[in-house]
Amino acid sequence: MTTPLDALPKIGAPAMRALKGVGYVSLSDLAGVPRSELAMLHGVGPRALQMLEQALAEHGLELE
Repeated sequence: MTTPLDALPKIGAPAMRALKGVGYVSLSDLAGVPRSELAMLHGVGPRALQMLEQALAEHGLELE
């Protein structure tokens, strides 16, 4: 199932709170964001990053 660009994929609650806390509320908001920037957010670990990258790739997008 493809994650819509206007939503975030189903990742853990801490990662979701961290992303929304800094203004990332949709998958399209994450396109081009540096992976290292997201990795510094509390709650955004390797699994969440992998899920985000996979969801972006479904739309031909990627993190920086």
